[in-house]
Amino acid sequence: MIPLSLILLGEIIFGGVGSGLYTMLAFAIIAVFVSGLMIGRTPEYLGKKIEVREMWMSILVILTAGVTVLILTGIAMISKDAVASMSNPGAHGLSEVLYAFASMANNNGSAFAGLNANVNFYNLFGSLAMTLGRYVPAIAVLAMAGSLAEKKYVPPSLGTLPTDKVPFALWLTLVILIVGALTFFPALSMGPIVEHLTMLRGI
Repeated sequence: MIPLSLILLGEIIFGGVGSGLYTMLAFAIIAVFVSGLMIGRTPEYLGKKIEVREMWMSILVILTAGVTVLILTGIAMISKDAVASMSNPGAHGLSEVLYAFASMANNNGSAFAGLNANVNFYNLFGSLAMTLGRYVPAIAVLAMAGSLAEKKYVPPSLGTLPTDKVPFALWLTLVILIVGALTFFPALSMGPIVEHLTMLRGI
């Protein structure tokens, strides 16, 4: 579950060369915006005002791959061809499919040995996962960078939320965990978590 969770969060901790950095920046912009709304401070990041366009682009970066993975996993669970490719039933089978699509959308496209991913279903929907999970966030980040580059630099003031302090780092971590938990916890609870609990019971 841990490697799978790290992939689903956009590889913001380990392994995400390039994609992990821009996903973390998107999380930082959302954290700045939400904290600014909560405490009444101007949402600014690196001297640029964070407005609606930057928020939409950040949301696209964070949710596109995750929503793609969840929808395609759901389709796989009701498709006869996809289910026939699973060697393991139950929770482990769901973990295999979830990992395969997560890896296709965010990582190197690997799959568990128990899943035969070289069938028409996974080839077609895997290519869709790769296209949406990789290109949509990259384009959204470039659009956000262009929008921020056009804005004038705003010097820090008393109303600016400091983003280089420990409280903001803790808040950013909390935002990442909340977004990740709300997006992926139901799928993880039916796959890897159930699988671990059944393993502990010796079933």
